[in-house]
Amino acid sequence: MPDLSAFPITRKWPARHPDRIQLYSLPTPNGVKVSIMLEETGLPYEPHLVRFDTDDQLSPEFLSLNPNNKIPAILDPNGPGGKPLALFESGAILLYLADKSGKLIPADPARRYETIQWVMFQMGGIGPMFGQLGFFHKFAGKDYEDKRPRDRYVAESRRLLKVLEQRLEGRAWIMGDEYTIADVATLPWVRNLVGFYEAGDLVGIKDFVNVRRVLDAFVQRPAVVKGLDTPRRG
Repeated sequence: MPDLSAFPITRKWPARHPDRIQLYSLPTPNGVKVSIMLEETGLPYEPHLVRFDTDDQLSPEFLSLNPNNKIPAILDPNGPGGKPLALFESGAILLYLADKSGKLIPADPARRYETIQWVMFQMGGIGPMFGQLGFFHKFAGKDYEDKRPRDRYVAESRRLLKVLEQRLEGRAWIMGDEYTIADVATLPWVRNLVGFYEAGDLVGIKDFVNVRRVLDAFVQRPAVVKGLDTPRRG
């Protein structure tokens, strides 16, 4: 049985199954990327809820694993060379889990890098821009009299959706017929934009027929249904 006692995070979130991947997360768009990936690949894991309302992400134990105090993070007791591996940043975790499982990433080198390209598109564009739009539309930013910041993120979010719409024309998924980590990275953010952020009308989501089609297919996947609710909020 692996010994994870050297990792301070296990003092706050004890591992009942230390032989499984330990997931420290919350059901946010970035968080569910990893829970969905774990469900899709079938890799054994144990989820731990990181509560923002009690500042768990700022605790010394969590910071020992991720000094950037963001979710998700994982601790794999069976990492490369059989040694434990701690990782943060959802994009890096998706790549690691894809390589570990041999799933959701093409074996062909050219298509592999094309897939990674679309993951980076989500990490550098869709995630930050949709998140800012959510702030200015639904949260504290909605009270600002000056709507120029919100409108700037509306325009950029629409531009990104147009890029995604064009990519999905004639394709079942971002990489064509093959469902990959590019979809796992991107579609939770689209779902959050039109759902939790309630910004569908604002960005004109009805105009993006392909995006809506693929999102509908995504949320019907059993692994996605379970991953979207993991870790369960207490």
